[in-house]
Order: sequence, then structure tokens, then C-alpha cells
Amino acid sequence: MQWQLRGDRPIYQQLMEQITEQIVSGQLGAGSKVSPVRELAAEAGVNPNTMQRALADLEREGLLYTNRTSGRFVTEDREMIEKIREQIAEDRIAEFMAGMSQLGFSASEIIRLLQKQGGEADDDGAKK
Repeated sequence: MQWQLRGDRPIYQQLMEQITEQIVSGQLGAGSKVSPVRELAAEAGVNPNTMQRALADLEREGLLYTNRTSGRFVTEDREMIEKIREQIAEDRIAEFMAGMSQLGFSASEIIRLLQKQGGEADDDGAKK
């Protein structure tokens, strides 16, 4: 995975967000094994304690669980994953709408622009 970390927010929160995105996008499937802390930390270029904190918080939220003998896994609760996926989408839409509103666009203008941008996209978002 390509980790993208910025200095504007705590690193562990950014790690949590990026791991959550991997889960809701299916890159880390329900029930799949998560790489060990040290491996993930080295990959992201962060301290293992920072990665451990992010994973522990994701465990507390229920997205991950630990099997003492075999490691950490993604939850198999697909409803939870879908609920989080929709919440992320709603948050991003709200941010987008607020930004467009600041530019002076009305809701109908935004919809028109989205339809224009989308063209004849199929359900996967790919242009036909």
C-alpha cells in the first residue's frame, strides 16, 4: 500500500483512516489477515508504537480483531463495513458540497456539473 501521511493531523489517525479505507474498498477483505505491526510500520515509515495504536483503536471500533495464536484480522461483519463505507461517502459528499457552495454553486448547478463530469459512466465509474 502507498501510505500518504501529512503533518496536519496525528499520524495514528491518518493510519486508521487509510486502513479503514482499505477495508471498506475491499483491498483488505472481510476476514482477511492484517500484516504484522512491525511490517506495516516499516512500510508506512512510522514508529511501530504509532502503528500499534492505530490498529488497537481500529480493534476497539470493531473493524479488526485479534486471534491470539494467528494474528490480527479484519472483521467479518459486512454490515458494519458497509455502514462505515456509507458514512465515509456521506462525509466526503458533505465536504464537497460545502466547498462548492463556498464557490457560489447551487445544489442544482452542482448536480448538473456532476452529471456532465460523469458522462455515461457505468456502475463501476468507468467511462463507456
